[in-house]
Amino acid sequence: MPISTNRPEPGIAVVTMDSPPVNALTVRGWTELADEITAAGRDPATHVVVLRAEGRGFNAGVDIKEMQREQGFDALIGANHGCAAAFSAVYDCAVPVIAAVQGFCLGGGIGLVGNADVVVASEDATFGLPEVDRGALGAATHLARLVPQHLMRALYYTASTIDAHQLHHHGSVYAVVPREGLDEKALEVARQIAAKDTRVIRAAKQAINGIDVQPVHRSYRYEQGFTFELNLAGVSDQARQAFLDKGA
Repeated sequence: MPISTNRPEPGIAVVTMDSPPVNALTVRGWTELADEITAAGRDPATHVVVLRAEGRGFNAGVDIKEMQREQGFDALIGANHGCAAAFSAVYDCAVPVIAAVQGFCLGGGIGLVGNADVVVASEDATFGLPEVDRGALGAATHLARLVPQHLMRALYYTASTIDAHQLHHHGSVYAVVPREGLDEKALEVARQIAAKDTRVIRAAKQAINGIDVQPVHRSYRYEQGFTFELNLAGVSDQARQAFLDKGA
């Protein structure tokens, strides 16, 4: 099952992505992820959510192969809606969301992490938006929550990655640990939050979102509009196919 939820300890819900080989989610996968996170937050027994993944990397974005298989724009529209829903589910979750990141975090993974409340990462974690190489735009909104503006632009235009230690330097990654200690570190932080009065923490989540200077929902949807333009012009299809041919 690509998306699952378990409760290893009282007050802690752990949502796991497991979609081999690289956790690139299908339209259905993004929608299920949004549903699982939202449901976990709505449960009064949940005090904090940990978002993690199995496999080599945290998340590689959308399943490009699904998009290329489908005729027309249904898969594109579905992926855009699914990503927007999943990113929003993290941001709007009634309780804090801790992202535990290992390996690669690309594309849609940045949207999840950028909207999380706390990020912990393994020493091998890297973060980036290869969108311009795929003929798409999006998640600059979320990358801008992880790094300063000019660095975000450089990473975006060059499709380069940045590692966990660099993000720790910028303050967006809370802790960097050996890979084998990642889950325990995420649970350690989760326990600290879960031990608080959940009524206060839930109010705090609302309050912090309310004073956020970044209108994450509107700005991401604005970015997606340019992706639609590139697809209508045929640019994105060419870029995606070139990427798939390169990996073949």
